[in-house]
Amino acid sequence: MKKLLFTITVLALSFTMNAQENEGITLTVIIENVLSGDGHILSGLHNENTFMKAEAIRSSKDKAEPGELIITFENVEPGDYAFSVLHDANDNARMDFEPNGMPKEEYAMSGDFMPMAPPTFSDAKFTISTEDMELKLRF
Repeated sequence: MKKLLFTITVLALSFTMNAQENEGITLTVIIENVLSGDGHILSGLHNENTFMKAEAIRSSKDKAEPGELIITFENVEPGDYAFSVLHDANDNARMDFEPNGMPKEEYAMSGDFMPMAPPTFSDAKFTISTEDMELKLRF
């Protein structure tokens, strides 16, 4: 009887641990129109507290290659997020600007805003629910 109880307990714990490891969804971000292989593609998934203020809650640094880049984030909790991506062609880990304030390097942001000023979180916000999600951005 003790062996049976022990076996049931171990099985129950293993199911619980597997469920905890698989919380959240898979977010796949497709970045279209990478124009050159110079530098790296820097991307970040932000919540309202980190957007344009702090380090991303999830980030990626990928070698730039012309064409399309696919980035995957696993176990993302449901909620409101914004996604930003920069082609850091000169590998200085920041966005460079022209003297008139316009960006020198390609970038993209989630949301449907027209970038004439720095975006707000509400401009770039999208919602992750309980289903895996695909987000397409274009430089």
